[in-house]
Formats: sequence, structure tokens, C-alpha cells
Amino acid sequence: MKSSVKKIFLNVSLLSSMFVATSSCKQLFDLEPEETLTKEQVYRNLFDADAAIIGLYGKFMTLAKQHVILNELRADLLDVSGGADEQLAQLNNHNVQEGNPYADPRPFYEVILNCNDILKNFKIMLDQNKMKAEEYNQRTADVIALRTWVYLQVGIHFGQVPYITSTVENITDLSALNAAPKLSLQNLVKELIKTMEAIPPIYMEVYPSTNTLVANSVDGYLLNKMFINKHVLLGDLYLWDNQYLKAATTYKLVLETASRLGYDINTGEIFFGLYKIKYAEANARDMTVAYTSSRNDINALIDNNDTGWRSIFTRRNTDAGYNYEWIWALPFDATFNPQNPFIDLFQNKVKPSEQGISLWNSQRQINNFPFDARGRMTYKTVGGQPIVMKYLYNYIDPLTSLNLGTANFGKGQWMLYRAATLHLRFAEAANRDGRRKLAFALMNQGISTTYNNTAISDKTRLMNTFDVPPYDFDGRNGDNPSFRASWYRNTGIRGRASLQSVAVVGDSTLSIENSLIEESALELAYEGQRWGDLVRVALRRNDPAFLADKVYQKLKKANNPNAEAVRAKLLVSSNWYLPFKLK
Repeated sequence: MKSSVKKIFLNVSLLSSMFVATSSCKQLFDLEPEETLTKEQVYRNLFDADAAIIGLYGKFMTLAKQHVILNELRADLLDVSGGADEQLAQLNNHNVQEGNPYADPRPFYEVILNCNDILKNFKIMLDQNKMKAEEYNQRTADVIALRTWVYLQVGIHFGQVPYITSTVENITDLSALNAAPKLSLQNLVKELIKTMEAIPPIYMEVYPSTNTLVANSVDGYLLNKMFINKHVLLGDLYLWDNQYLKAATTYKLVLETASRLGYDINTGEIFFGLYKIKYAEANARDMTVAYTSSRNDINALIDNNDTGWRSIFTRRNTDAGYNYEWIWALPFDATFNPQNPFIDLFQNKVKPSEQGISLWNSQRQINNFPFDARGRMTYKTVGGQPIVMKYLYNYIDPLTSLNLGTANFGKGQWMLYRAATLHLRFAEAANRDGRRKLAFALMNQGISTTYNNTAISDKTRLMNTFDVPPYDFDGRNGDNPSFRASWYRNTGIRGRASLQSVAVVGDSTLSIENSLIEESALELAYEGQRWGDLVRVALRRNDPAFLADKVYQKLKKANNPNAEAVRAKLLVSSNWYLPFKLK
């Protein structure tokens, strides 16, 4: 790939015009391109096809701020701060008024219609022999998957939405879509599953390393993590549709990425580490909650950008540890557009909720420290105010509030999906499919610890689930003779966080599910997952109070006078969704 990320992302207006110029969607964007491209100048060859896809992802990145705000501020872990405007306050109070830009479906549909236009033109390229069948299938699968992800988000937030898979001819705005037939969230999910299932299995995989889109690193970025992972997307769709076995089976494909790609035990780290939430190696403590020299000292917490749990969010994507954890993330860089929207947002406009802070402070570590150290690294108190730091560590020093300068600006990213997300979603599916112990293991201390029943005399029956796929996990770790199974380093979500296991009470399925959703809050806060988690489980249980009570607790702890009214409103599930209006 000869063009750099910097050049390709340089101007989103130009990028959008590059692949919609002279197309049916051209007038959908209120843009003033820096240059006009004729039809003969686009979709000429494979490089143009690749440029269209990179351009599409550039356009997609403009959704980052809206996506995070809708999924976090409407839920229970994020609150408005002193710098918030009225539009953010409306979302926080679930009282959205017409014209609120965060509640506008138009940006989502601009991306969707870009996808449709690219798919149409790729088919023309295929018919004209400008693209080989394999090249076409790989790229269209990616575009279809990205469109599917956007549609899922539209459904989660707006409830009843038009589902359009063709180009839209001769319109100057999106208002015509208001009259199009709309699908409910439940029916939309079923339609999206059909769309993803129609992709041939070979093209459900990530781009092969030989593909021109990922063959080289450019501007210091590896490109393989920038493209959507289709298996986790389909797994999520199955989970939304309560197809738990299919969800677990699809997630397992990603959990077993190392073995499926042909790595074996002799390849060491990647075989045992890729997406497996592994324990820290001796003295490395990579991406775990740990203390220097094993000191039982609160002040000795490893809390820096290079090692420890915090480093999950600060490493560059050329780092091995980064690639063991991150499945999908898109970079922001000061030298290309779109610019990182999270710096101003989290410094000035929103803050951790008191409810979220109290949740971290209600946990207990293995060393009996009475807090979850992930909270202390997720947010910091700067100038007397709590600030979400997951997005900011490479930009400001939380101890001094000093800007670190543009040299670090290449490390920002839109966090979309990582190994912890995958483990929690797999555990959610497994729990609902009757594998409660396995779900408990992945959430808590891992396979080897949970399945290591020392009362069993047959030692060959330890550290292994001995279950049918996709619930077969082998965590055996033995000596004399030495034997290391593929999951022996798995330490669990809470194990990696050095936390004690949660207790299971009452109905174990519901208890474990409650704990999984709480663990998602502790681990994934502010990564754009929270509102979807609450809606999905509340729908599954037909229990609006599951969602309403969590939002109520946030507002109550903030002394928000709207707390009671918001709870009453959210007890009616139709009120979970934003008003859908395109104009």
C-alpha cells in the first residue's frame, strides 16, 4: 500500500467525495470538496477500491464521539460535568429535544449509504474485470460487516429504523427515508444475522496478511486491527437474538484465533496470549493489576503507560501486548482528520458518575485492598474533579494537568472491541446455555484455577472443562512430564485485575449474568458498551427495571432532581429509544 494513512485520512470531506462523487449519494453530504473527481477517476483498479474502503473508515470515524456519548452518558457510569452543554444534559436526563446533534441518526445513515454506494460500484468493477472475484469478496464482506455494525447501533438507540441496502437516487437530503418501512430492533437483528450468515465462511476471516489493505504498516500503524472483526459482530448479533450456542460458537472462533491461524505451542507467547486474558509473566506484569516487587502497599500500584492494566489503553498498535488484547480499534492522529473528539469531551464536558466510582470502591482485591484498582486507572482526580483518563493518558499528565504535546498525539484511538469484551460476551452466552461454571471461570480466576479440584484423585481430570465445543477449554499445566495446554495461562477477567471472585447467590444463571454485566461496567467503562449491555439484558428478561434502576441510581447519587421522573419514564421500554427523524 503506497499511500500513507496520513494522506488517505487527510480530509474526510475529500475522502467522502472520492467515493461518492458523481454517484447517487453525492448530494447527501453538505461538503465542499477540495477537488472534484470524475467517474473515470474513481473505481479504476484495486488501489482505488482500497482507497474507497480506507475512506469509508475515515468517514466511519466521525461517528466515534456520538457512539461513545450515546452508549455511556445515557447509562449509569458517565455524568455531565461543569462544561457540558444543554444537549449533553438532555441525554443525561433522557429528555432529548428536537435538534440535539447527539440524537441525530443522519451521521449513521451517511455511513450506511456510503457502504451501499461502494458495494454497488464494487459490483461494477467486478463485472468489468477491474477486480478479481476473491478481491471483490474480501472487500464487500468488510463493507457489509461495517454497515451491519452501524445498523445495530442505529437499532439500539432508535428502536424503529429504516433498513436500506440499496443506493438512494436523486435526493438532496435524507428526509425521504423517514417514510421508508421501519424494522424494530428485534426484527432488525434477525435481518442483520441473515446478511452476515450469507457471507461465505472464508470471507468472514480477517484480511489475510498478503492483502494490499494490511500488507504493510504505514505511518507507524499496523492496519490489521483497523478493520471490523466479522466473527465478534456476528457473535454479538446472535447474543442479541438469544441464540446462545451460536453466539458462543462464533465467539470461540476468535478466542482460538492463534490455533486457527496455524500457530502452535512452540510459537510461545502468541499461542498462549492472543485474546486469552493471560496472567503476567515473571516481572513483566503486562496489562495486569499488580504492585512493584509484590509489595503489599497501596502506593506501589503499577500505574503507568508502559506496563500494568493501564497500559492496555496507551500502547501503540505495533506492541505485542496491544495486539493480544485489542481486536478492533481505530487510531486518531494530530496529523490527519478526523481529529480526536475525546480530548475535549473527557477533559471538560463529562465525568465518571458517583455510581460508577462507588462500584469500583465496593470491590476487594486478592490482597484485601478494599477497592478495584482498575477504577483508579480508569479515572483520576485532576484539579479536584474526577476525569475519565482511558482516552487521555497519552495527552495529559494527570498529576500536573500538563498537556504532553503533539509528540504523543498519534496514540489516541477509538476503542471498539478487545479481548475482555470477547470473554465477557462469551461468558454471557455460555451462562445462558447452561455452562454456568465456565462463565464463572472466565469472569473470575480463569480455567485452571476454577477447574482445579484437588479432591479428584485422577489428576488427568483437572484444569479442563472436558466439554463439547465450543465449551471445551484445556488449561492443564503439569510437570514430570512437562505439559502446557493452550489455556493454561488464562487468569480470568477479575484474576487479571487481582480481585477476589464474586459470589453466586440465588438463581445462579441470573446471579452470574448480573455479575457479568457489573464486571463489564468495571472493566469496559466508557468504551461504548454500557447502554447496549443494559438494553440487551433488560429485553431478554422483559424487565425494564433492570435498566431503569441503574440509571436512577446514577442520577440519585448525583442529587439530580430528575431521578424519579427518569426512572418512571424508563420503566416503559419504548422510552429507551431516541426519536427517529431525518431531515
